[in-house]
Amino acid sequence: MKTVLLIDDSTTIRLSISEILTKNGFHVDTASDGQSALDKLAAGVRPDLIVSDVKMPRVDGITFVRKARDLPGLRFTPILMLTSPVPVRTPEADQALRADAKTAGATGWMVKPVKPHDLVAVIRQLVPDLPEV
Repeated sequence: MKTVLLIDDSTTIRLSISEILTKNGFHVDTASDGQSALDKLAAGVRPDLIVSDVKMPRVDGITFVRKARDLPGLRFTPILMLTSPVPVRTPEADQALRADAKTAGATGWMVKPVKPHDLVAVIRQLVPDLPEV
């Protein structure tokens, strides 16, 4: 069973995405912000995939990606970023945020709310050796 580390400061998002992933055969470990996730990784958690929110307290998603990429064994772990649409952000600001995430080492990007089928399809692209559920 593949393990996903899900990082989001919203309890509702963590619960709903955890349910989607669990129903699709994943073991899900969660963290409420980037610092909590870094602490888990430092303690030896080694997920097959990381799904992280962008905007979070303490350590935001892009900073998390930068720091995670420096940890042993995580250089090539896929990291999927999730972000909420923000009406006041311009398309240029969105593109800059995506570029920052990619430069930091993020593998992919999705905008919330995500449809379960779309999320699983993207994860299957990032972790191709998953069995069908």
